[in-house]
Amino acid sequence: MDKLNLALFVGSILLTIYLVNSSSFLLHAPRIHIKEGTSLNWAGYAVQTNLKKPQNGVVTDVQGSWTVPAVSCTSTNSYSAFWIGIDGYSSNTVEQIGTDSDCSSGSPRYYVWYEMYPKYPVNLNMKISPGDVMSAEVKYLGSGNFQLTITDTKTGATFSKTEKSPSAKRSSAEWIAEAPWSGGVLPLANFGTIYFSNAKATLNGHIGTINDAAWKYDAITMATSSGTVKAQPSPLSTGGSSFSVTWLRSI
Repeated sequence: MDKLNLALFVGSILLTIYLVNSSSFLLHAPRIHIKEGTSLNWAGYAVQTNLKKPQNGVVTDVQGSWTVPAVSCTSTNSYSAFWIGIDGYSSNTVEQIGTDSDCSSGSPRYYVWYEMYPKYPVNLNMKISPGDVMSAEVKYLGSGNFQLTITDTKTGATFSKTEKSPSAKRSSAEWIAEAPWSGGVLPLANFGTIYFSNAKATLNGHIGTINDAAWKYDAITMATSSGTVKAQPSPLSTGGSSFSVTWLRSI
């Protein structure tokens, strides 16, 4: 085999590897803002000290649980991510941990990941299934260090890792259903309805649920740039710790 054909052969193998492992290149990006209350890629809830002019360096913890939703797949590849995290609502980093319920070549795929955006996500070797209840926490430890923890309460599997993000603003906490990004916002997999619970955050040393009077919250609807709704959050529960997000369309 001459050098040119060898190069083409190696290139085709690398392309195949890239396509097979394409989920490794998905990004769970900061909120792509349309207007207050809507986003191209997020649905769910976020809290800040002030939605327009938030304090930086105040968020030290976010916690929450969700039930892994089953996805209904077609022949079109589609993706849906569910996570809790710090930052991304009005800043350019996100310290987050969550799960994906994706559709690849007509088949569902479920997996766990964490991400210190803008770094690429790290997919975990933790098997999950629809109906599993995940409990997660992102905790600021100081000196730019964050502890990311997730537990499958059904199987008992757990993961915890400390990662560093010196540029993190620590201005917001979130509980989000997301359409991931890869060169653009990807088609949103039909996850039906996902249920978040046990949501709480710590800002300025104060612990509270999403609707705590110590901060402001935003109910975020995912929509297209023309305003067509793709995923809609429910109102908060009375205590402010639970809500759901319902899928409406893929693109």
